[in-house]
Amino acid sequence: MPQHPDFNVMTATCPSRTSLARIANKWTAMVVIALSSGRLRFRDLRTTVDGISAKVLTDTLRDLERDGLITRHVYAEVPPRVEYELTALGCTLHMPLEALGRWAEEHIEEVLAAREDYDARRLVG
Repeated sequence: MPQHPDFNVMTATCPSRTSLARIANKWTAMVVIALSSGRLRFRDLRTTVDGISAKVLTDTLRDLERDGLITRHVYAEVPPRVEYELTALGCTLHMPLEALGRWAEEHIEEVLAAREDYDARRLVG
């Protein structure tokens, strides 16, 4: 049986750090959440993930495909049709990222109040 190294994201040279950085990226999280309901075309993803530029979406999709989290389906049509969907590995990210998104929505009022309080203290001190 092959020996697997002990991966530790707290170690600077650990390859799991790049994976963590990728999935912690806000655009990655939003794309994974958007694709959790099924295949989407590029323009539909861009509409769903409001505010993402075409370039950032393209880069994000390429990175996710490279990491095995999404798959790209190209149809031989005119004009060409391309759809993206989560792989089995990508589906394992849906619940944790959806939970983070829900947390952000449920606690934004507390976060905004904390920011306001912090900013007020900084102005006084």
